[in-house]
Amino acid sequence: MSDAVIVDAELDASGLNCPLPLLKAKLELNRLASGAVLKVIATDAGSQRDFRAFATLAGHTLLHEEVVDGVYRYWLRKA
Repeated sequence: MSDAVIVDAELDASGLNCPLPLLKAKLELNRLASGAVLKVIATDAGSQRDFRAFATLAGHTLLHEEVVDGVYRYWLRKA
């Protein structure tokens, strides 16, 4: 997936607990233009629920998510 999508910014929120990965992602998205893609890396299992709900509520598109060895990766396209 990461090769198929051009990522405009990447945020490493590894080691941060809920709600910090989401808060940092919101701040990063605020800096980006509409349509830009943000890749987020997190290690908090609660981030899955948070990012799904956030994308829906804020109107952003969760392009893809993956979990590998306890590391969660999200690709969000800004609304």
